[in-house]
Amino acid sequence: MQRRRRFLLSAFSGAAALAALTSTGRWRALAATPADAAKPGEHFPFTRTDDQWRKALSPDQYAVLRQEGTERPYTSPLNNEHRVGTFACAGCQLNVFASRTKFDSHTGWPSFWAPLDHAVATHSDSSFSMSRTEVHCVRCGGHLGHVFDDGPQPTGLRYCMNGVAMTFTPA
Repeated sequence: MQRRRRFLLSAFSGAAALAALTSTGRWRALAATPADAAKPGEHFPFTRTDDQWRKALSPDQYAVLRQEGTERPYTSPLNNEHRVGTFACAGCQLNVFASRTKFDSHTGWPSFWAPLDHAVATHSDSSFSMSRTEVHCVRCGGHLGHVFDDGPQPTGLRYCMNGVAMTFTPA
């Protein structure tokens, strides 16, 4: 009986800790790596110091855009944004996606089948022992999300973006 009670208490505290972690607005991938500076060989036309980024962005935006974090699924108002307009990088306001390419991927993050021309760049991301393709803003290098090859036609791609990393301007 004592063993069972100890097991249940430890299981409950682990579940409570997990619930507390994921309920905070700043939840992010645990293996996120800093992206305060450009990766080797990358230079971006829009730059700020780390202190300037921290002042310009909310804590959640900073965690995603500058530290390659991930917002919790289904928390971004942009996931349910269906008006005609443009999505821009929250770091530098470069337009990155048009609303006409947005679709509901049922993943909990705003998804698009194509970015605007010359708006994003990608590179390989092997965090979490997975092989993924990271998407970042070409102007400031801010982490926007990842792209996968399970999207709709005409591209077959799913740009799974963090809503907190973008702003929306209606047409």
